[in-house]
This record gives sequence, structure tokens and C-alpha cells, in this order.
Amino acid sequence: MKVSIGQAAKALGVSQATLRRWEAAGKIQVERTPKGHRRYDLSKLYGVRPRPPSADRPTLAYARVSSHDQKEDLVRQVALLETFCAANGWSYEVIQDWGSGLNYSKKGLRQLIQRICSGQVGRLVLTHQDRLLRLGSELVFALCEAYNTEVVLINQGEQPSSFEEELAQDVLEIITVFSARLYGSRSHKNRKLVETLREVAEGL
Repeated sequence: MKVSIGQAAKALGVSQATLRRWEAAGKIQVERTPKGHRRYDLSKLYGVRPRPPSADRPTLAYARVSSHDQKEDLVRQVALLETFCAANGWSYEVIQDWGSGLNYSKKGLRQLIQRICSGQVGRLVLTHQDRLLRLGSELVFALCEAYNTEVVLINQGEQPSSFEEELAQDVLEIITVFSARLYGSRSHKNRKLVETLREVAEGL
């Protein structure tokens, strides 16, 4: 969407002089109408908009368990996050999520990423790194760095009490994804392999 300098300044919360200074410094690109008026692409301007410091933006705490059977663990996570945030005097909100640590499409995770990318999250608080994702949490942390969002891990060196149980569930999920392909070949050997892997995972 192309807008005038006045509309762009209002949308970004900066002065028109700031926009002209960014243009002179080469930070932004500006188009000109046939009459010489400036026109700005808002979608590109939002990328250079200054973000308020972490202290001026709310804290998001994220709690996750793999299934609804682990409700008590989720309650413990939420209580720890709330106590920690309150003790630090932060204005916070807790996002609760259910699903495997290998599932990237969880409702709460999507909401978390969208809000971080909006530039309105000052701090992300987790009880453990793997509460976010089993694999790939570094990608979310990279987004936090890009959007000036502080990451706080309450227990960096400890594994949660449900670690082994959740790991087994994640392994079962991987087996489930590939089992259809193996069964599809109608090979007795493949079916036997799937059943063996499933038994091993359930025994973890």
C-alpha cells in the first residue's frame, strides 16, 4: 500500500522529518509521483520502525505439554511462570499450549510467533527450552533477537520431570508419520519393523 508522507508518519508514530532523514541515509526507498510527491510502501516501512525497549512492552510466558493427560504438569508450569514474572514486576500474559514438541502448527505457538513478529513482545519466558519446541527452538529465538525480544529460561540446565514421557511421545509421532508409507508397501518386514519401533518407544 502506497501512502503519503503524512500518512506514513502517522502509521509509524514518527515525524515527517524522521522519514526524510531515513530517506537521506538510504534506510528507506521512496517513490515519487509525476508531480514530485513522496509515496511510501507501508509494508517495507514497518521493518525499519523503531521498537520500544523491552521494559515498555509486555512479557509473554509460554507453557506446553504434549497431551491433555499432562494437565497437572501444565498447571505447575503456569504457576512457576506466573510466580517468576510477578516476582520480577513484569506485566505478563501466559500462553498455554497442547501438542508435541515436534508439532509446529500448535495454536499457541502460532499465536506466540505472530505476536513476536508484530514487534509488540518485550520478553519471552519459558520454564525450559524444550517447552517451546523439541527441535527448532533456535529459529524462534532468532526471531526474538530480530524483533528485540528478550528470552528468559528459568531452568536452563534441568530437564522437566516429564522429559522421558514426552520424548517417547515424540518418537511415536515420528513413527506414525512414516508407518503409513511402510505399511503401504505391504511388506511383512516393514510392518514388523514398525511394530518393533513402536514397542521400543512405548518402553522408554
